[in-house]
Amino acid sequence: MTEDLGRDVMKHIALFFTPSLAGGGVARSMLNLANAFSERGHRVDLVLRQVAGPYLDQVPATVNVVGLKASPGWLGRVRALSAQYNDFGALLLPVLLAYKPSRTLRYLPDLVRYLRHEKPAALLSAKPYANLAALWARRLAGVPTRVVVSERTSLSHEVTQRSKRWKWRFLPPVIRCVYPWADAIVAVSNGVADDLSLTAGIPRERITTIYNPVVMPELHEKARAALNHPWFAPGTPPVLLGAGRLVAQKDFTTLIKAFARVRAVRPARLMILGEGEQRGSLEGLARELGVSADVTLPGFVLNPFPYMARASVFVLSSAWEGLPGVLIQALACGCPVVSTDCPSGPVEILENGKYGPLVPVGDDEVLAQAILSVLNTLPDRDRLRAQAAMFSMARAADQYLKVLLGNQEREERGYTGRPARDATGSAS
Repeated sequence: MTEDLGRDVMKHIALFFTPSLAGGGVARSMLNLANAFSERGHRVDLVLRQVAGPYLDQVPATVNVVGLKASPGWLGRVRALSAQYNDFGALLLPVLLAYKPSRTLRYLPDLVRYLRHEKPAALLSAKPYANLAALWARRLAGVPTRVVVSERTSLSHEVTQRSKRWKWRFLPPVIRCVYPWADAIVAVSNGVADDLSLTAGIPRERITTIYNPVVMPELHEKARAALNHPWFAPGTPPVLLGAGRLVAQKDFTTLIKAFARVRAVRPARLMILGEGEQRGSLEGLARELGVSADVTLPGFVLNPFPYMARASVFVLSSAWEGLPGVLIQALACGCPVVSTDCPSGPVEILENGKYGPLVPVGDDEVLAQAILSVLNTLPDRDRLRAQAAMFSMARAADQYLKVLLGNQEREERGYTGRPARDATGSAS
């Protein structure tokens, strides 16, 4: 049973993330939250850098989409610096804002104008630069809006992967200085929370874990939708399924190599849903390994659930994650799963391998063995669906409303720009 949080008094809640409603886990989860808050009677704004993306037509009429206007790059930098005055972070910020700063900063002045004009009761942001912009904007606007920042993936991996852009090395110290201004800091898994604490030096007790809203009420209905792909016809070989952006993080290279090992032992096919920069190299690898006839990359699919419901095994091959929603969705569809034990999320979702094998990152031989093991002994699908229930929309909405609206002390004391207390009331 869900709690009636905030049902008696309508609140204005804004959700800010970048860049748009493009296909991706952050956009999907924020849209899910927007829908849930709106259904509970709150006024909800989705604040975006770009009003675009395949999820745009899924925004209900009760949710207002706000497109921010870009300012000259220099103005965004000046506004960020002015927000950081008289803080230690001001010493590092010029470095962070140097050559080719985040495009999010170009939208900072308009975000300040939005907060001053609309004065939402709460603002939820996602991803590092959007989080920093939200906190700078609140300070510059001088409004009592509660700001909750959320981390969606491991900060250490983000910094490492972007190390060629040297300014990213200065991001954790700025985060350590700015994030304590937030009324609450949320991570989508305990692994992400631990990593944020270690990488940015934020006390672990200041970070609240709230699992993403992944399992929606309509998921099971969508999973029953017709699917006419010939690979899922009766009597055809089992289909292994992967899903996600075709980028290095998802490590579909290892998945294709593992599939080639599986294919050498028994008939099978591999389908990877998603689009991205590695399409050419992945297709080339399949040809090189002699399995291209049994590998298909259909591109981005708006409704992946019929595929998950009919696949023999869903495979998550990622090198790192925050909380992989596709793994949870596969469980909710009753699909057997195999996952890398990547940081972070899979070990929490699968409870240390109780609901599916966990294998080392990048090891195609062990991954193939795990896939063959699941194919040979398929688990109870109802048991998998029951495990996914802990990642329900209702549960996540309740928890987010607690941190967004549960403490109004900022309004009582007036905005000072001082670090806020956390969601439990402890001083930061």
